[in-house]
Amino acid sequence: MSTLYERSGGRAWFEALVDRFYDGVAGDPVLRPLYPEDLTGPREHLTSFLIQYWGGPGDYSAQRGHPRLRMRHVNFAIGWAERDAWFRHMEAAVKQGGLSPEDEAQMIDYFNTSATFLINRPQQTAS
Repeated sequence: MSTLYERSGGRAWFEALVDRFYDGVAGDPVLRPLYPEDLTGPREHLTSFLIQYWGGPGDYSAQRGHPRLRMRHVNFAIGWAERDAWFRHMEAAVKQGGLSPEDEAQMIDYFNTSATFLINRPQQTAS
């Protein structure tokens, strides 16, 4: 059975996904303040994490250790507005990727769940 990493076309597909996502983040007034001025590091980290998660090489863990998503995001104020903005950009990026309907739905479901999991300021409501 093949992995989503293999079915999508591998590294190049995930790099393009992350580029589309960060193109949205770069102009988003809710999300942009959460990121450093230079988005190179975040792009690389997200790309290697997603590649590993979806069945590609384990470079992320080899370089950065266990993903520990909540721990890595604890210093960022993530309420519902930030969660919704993040998911909106990621969902759009996935939908532009040309995946099969099944793979697209699986990936969107994962990002929806993960975005909610990372909320650490639940009292902040979406506007």
